[in-house]
Amino acid sequence: MDIEFLYKAVPQLAKVFRIIDKIGEGTFSSVYLGEVQMRDGRREMFALKHLIPTSHPTRIAAELQCLTVAGGRENVMGVTYCFRKEDHVVIVMPYMEHQAIVDIIGSLSFEEVRLYIYHLLKALKHIHQFGIIHRDIKPNNFLYNRKSKMYALVDFGLAQGTADTQIELLKVVRQRPSQKGGGSTGKQVAAQRSKAPPKLSSKTTTVSTSLPLPARQQIPPPHSSSSSSTTTSSSTSRKALIKKAHSATTTVTTSRTKHTKDLMGLHKAPRTVFGERNLNSCTPALSNTKQAAIRTELVKPSKTEDAASRKYSSATRAPLPVRTQSSSQRPVQRGLTCNCYLTDRVCNVCLSRKSQVAPRAGTPGFRAPEVLTKCPNQGTAIDMWSAGVILLSLLSGRYPFFKASDDMIALVQIMTLRGSRETIKAGKSFGKAVVCSRELPRQDLRTLCETLRGLRPSPDNKVTPLPEATADSTDTHHHKIQDDTPTHRPTERTLKPHKEEADGTPAELLCSHTNKNKHSGGNDTATRLPKQKKVEEEEDERGWDRVPDEAYDLLDKLLDLNPSTRITAAQALQHPLFKDL
Repeated sequence: MDIEFLYKAVPQLAKVFRIIDKIGEGTFSSVYLGEVQMRDGRREMFALKHLIPTSHPTRIAAELQCLTVAGGRENVMGVTYCFRKEDHVVIVMPYMEHQAIVDIIGSLSFEEVRLYIYHLLKALKHIHQFGIIHRDIKPNNFLYNRKSKMYALVDFGLAQGTADTQIELLKVVRQRPSQKGGGSTGKQVAAQRSKAPPKLSSKTTTVSTSLPLPARQQIPPPHSSSSSSTTTSSSTSRKALIKKAHSATTTVTTSRTKHTKDLMGLHKAPRTVFGERNLNSCTPALSNTKQAAIRTELVKPSKTEDAASRKYSSATRAPLPVRTQSSSQRPVQRGLTCNCYLTDRVCNVCLSRKSQVAPRAGTPGFRAPEVLTKCPNQGTAIDMWSAGVILLSLLSGRYPFFKASDDMIALVQIMTLRGSRETIKAGKSFGKAVVCSRELPRQDLRTLCETLRGLRPSPDNKVTPLPEATADSTDTHHHKIQDDTPTHRPTERTLKPHKEEADGTPAELLCSHTNKNKHSGGNDTATRLPKQKKVEEEEDERGWDRVPDEAYDLLDKLLDLNPSTRITAAQALQHPLFKDL
């Protein structure tokens, strides 16, 4: 069905390709395998990437320019043809047979992992030299042919340019988000707003009517008998009263307009996300009632009032109280505009503001801390973080390593690995305040990876993870290793049901070396020992018991929480781990 639709959408494909199968599908495109018979009789295979029709033309052209300028060398995929029919675009690239990391991660040797990361870093160095930020580095976008030792970086659909990018169309893509507004840079927003100052709306004036009138201008409401007799006794006194009322209203409107301009000026001022400082941060003087009322946070009325009723009722209305989420919130600190700074709550002042806009494109689990916290200034360091997550998965044998439902949970998972103090310190370096409810220690990367691979017991609760699966069973059981791993040592009662099961169950593999004499007969022990020994020998052959310290040193530098000090691709290629390559 999909192939027939593609033939109808782009008819010229049928004249060149015989589409065999659909081999991949993503959010923004689908990939097909096509065959072409060349003039000399050879048959070649190509990958046909069909982009969704809603893709922006500039984005499509930028992806093609990345493949044309930087592709075709240094482990970066190139482009062969491109077909377009109306809003359907198909990019044709050379097809490289490859194996998914998720299928082979349990059988990879350390040497294969070392070469994989080395060639990934070569590709990143190459595209970063052109000022290209890939933004979606993950195993599915770095193809690997295990037999021929070939590698290819693909999918530049989310690519962005650095400030000095050599890809002309990426400069256009880079400028588009800032033109939409939202706070990538405060200077741009302030400059745009200063050209055309906004007029005061009636809605803003309505909010300002909660200010009380001065005592000398207050008008008694027309419900008392004395006022009624006065207005009917003499037309002259009635006209004087109306004239006095108009005068009082004009005076109040002028003060409202001035106060509203002050509020609009505060709204236009550039701000940071947490603890911003501006004119509204001054603590009001207790001796001046009028200043205290002006500096009080105003709450929008629940319904709109007409002008006549507002004229008479504003005199008796008391100032509205400041709205807070709970009485337990601490009072406003001097120099801050709200009382939710460095707390686990968000006040109404912050909720009413426009959320900060920053690029966050990428695959969940591979996004860098600066992406998760919406840092507006993002560079090639986000690709290096993603490469570090890949290395972490390969060293630990767990893919995917991070899996979170939203950005905050993803940040907590990173904090659990790298430490809460380190995360808070790094956040300050790029202008973010991170609050953690409790302190999380930094994990030792070697201990963590070896524990997950089953090379050492857990230091906390003496967990003995399941030994690594063999190469034969990797394809079917690699994704269940973590789920099947027992979290506690089995007792004698829990071991009894496993005696009658086949050799090699998780409980038997776990306890064969600790409980072989206590819980099993001699024959059972004799049959289990060769299998356990075989697994350990395979681990030795793949080199996981001899991982050098340099591997974890590189991992630590790739997973640096501070993007300004994170290792670059060029620096990583000079790391001692790759000294013989």
